[in-house]
Amino acid sequence: MSAETLEFKAELKQLLHLITHSLYSDREIFLRELISNASDAINKVRFDALANADKLEGNTDWKIKLTPDATAKTLTISDNGIGMSRQDVIDNLGTVAQSGTKAFLEAAKRAGKTGETPGLIGQFGVGFYSAFMVADKVTVVTRAAGSPTDGTRWESDGQGSYTFEACEKPTRGTDVILHLKDDTKDFLDTWRLRQLVRKFSDFLEHPVVMDVEKEVEEGKKETTEETLNSRKAIWLRSKSEVKPEEYEEFYKSLAHDTDAPADVIHYAAEGKTEFKVLCFVPGHKPFGFDYEEPVAGLRLYVQRVLIMDRCEQVLPVYLRFVKGVVDSADLPLNVSRELLQQNPLLDVIQKSVVKNVLESLAGTKNVEPDKYLTFYKSFGTVLKEGLTRDWSNREKIADLLLFESANTEAGKFTTFAEYVEKMPAEQTEIAYLIGESAEQLRHSPYLEAFRAKGQDVLLLTDPIDEFAIPQLGEYKGKKLVAADRGEATGVGEVPAGDKERFAALLTVLKEKVPDVADVRLTNRLTESAACLVAEAHGVSAHMERLMERMGRDSGTPKRVLELNPKHPTLEALRVLHEKNAVDPRLDGYARLLYEQAVIAEGSKVTDPVAFAKRVNDLIVRDAQVSGA
Repeated sequence: MSAETLEFKAELKQLLHLITHSLYSDREIFLRELISNASDAINKVRFDALANADKLEGNTDWKIKLTPDATAKTLTISDNGIGMSRQDVIDNLGTVAQSGTKAFLEAAKRAGKTGETPGLIGQFGVGFYSAFMVADKVTVVTRAAGSPTDGTRWESDGQGSYTFEACEKPTRGTDVILHLKDDTKDFLDTWRLRQLVRKFSDFLEHPVVMDVEKEVEEGKKETTEETLNSRKAIWLRSKSEVKPEEYEEFYKSLAHDTDAPADVIHYAAEGKTEFKVLCFVPGHKPFGFDYEEPVAGLRLYVQRVLIMDRCEQVLPVYLRFVKGVVDSADLPLNVSRELLQQNPLLDVIQKSVVKNVLESLAGTKNVEPDKYLTFYKSFGTVLKEGLTRDWSNREKIADLLLFESANTEAGKFTTFAEYVEKMPAEQTEIAYLIGESAEQLRHSPYLEAFRAKGQDVLLLTDPIDEFAIPQLGEYKGKKLVAADRGEATGVGEVPAGDKERFAALLTVLKEKVPDVADVRLTNRLTESAACLVAEAHGVSAHMERLMERMGRDSGTPKRVLELNPKHPTLEALRVLHEKNAVDPRLDGYARLLYEQAVIAEGSKVTDPVAFAKRVNDLIVRDAQVSGA
């Protein structure tokens, strides 16, 4: 038998059921779709009128009107756009997924008028059928522009069939009449309609209007036509055309903030990929910011219509404090126009947004340091997340970080670049110390060797520093090293003579302090007798405390007890041990050395009562000696 080709037969009833029950995530989307169709219809007649002025019929008061009728339980969406002929109704409403907008754009392309076409929204030809999510019957009354006697009435219950007939319609355009279901009567409420228009269609070019009854005098009411959308899509205008107060007003409505933004980032990308971006950096941390789920994203618009309230693909989570919009007609949307398909264009937009945000922050930091400091105190911790997430921009992020340091005044800040610039010639690494507060860290014994050599140490107090700074690893070729680790810069070797003199004492101390991994001499201390350090890849004391707060067991890692061979305490213990290697006081002194090191690192001793007793015994002993 010869091969033959057959067409698929669409099970229309089942297809409509899928569209109205499975395609859209929320049935309120229907209003966005129908208003968008109406907007496209107006733009089409405006375009056609350039060559056929008679199609305007003297009516250029462009508008989309909503008419809720509580008595009839209907909601009507009317436009004075291009309308439809009888054949258009059959083609566009009688055929699921037949897009009149797509056909219009293809015709314009064939005519070589692609660059002149207006911004049109619809593409898939299914948006109209979202009406059946809220209506058990839809009636369409329409008349094509320039055909005053060619009115058509179409009606369907969305079950797979429809009826249509000729009718009279005095005006050009389309009325979509929704006979609402019993459980969708809330869409007759004027407040609800106003809220949905502002949510999805607030920046549409054409006014969306509704008759509203208002009390003008006591006992007297008047019906007026109210415009529901602001129509001010300022991101589509040139930056030079937008006034500062317009930016401020838009930001406040977008971020629900009462203050002006700290920075405005407004630009248009042109070329192969075209999109427009308007972003704002807040001046302060919003209420509840630290307790909300960390979700980033810009509002995504296509031709002024809201598609996604948070488009996470165009803004990384470490910039989640940024508020704004991105508008691109080229983005690949799914059929419901609620989700993005994965596409290289998303990466292009994200790279562009990140680049511009980081450059804006760098500009503020360099030109308005006080303003940047206010921003950084609110969002610096969030910005540091980028060191672990955005490898391509790590150095740019590092340049934006601010730190207190051992050499700065309390409350003053330095940067990596300033730190490197002031490093002594012999210093090859950047030293940092992480703890609870800068004030506590300034008194840390880990700083002693650095101070003695005239080297600075960055003081880090954000919980994320334990994760972010090691991820950075280095800055401008300078390795980052923790001052409380065994590999810290500037420590140097202990003289062989000291090692020999204290060898026997160290052996005894290791036995008496099993809490540590090792006991050794160090040159990192100049004033203190002892400190605890983690090995290069060990868990620091600060990390251990963080894990305890999170309810996670760090495995109680042992650190190294380092002792200062030049301190009188250690020399006194050496002498005591030489006189009597089994002197019972050695046990208490060994514990005191360890416990003072625990306190110095910011941790708590496991038995504070025993610690207090040992200190009290020393006081009594010293008082008795002094009395003698």
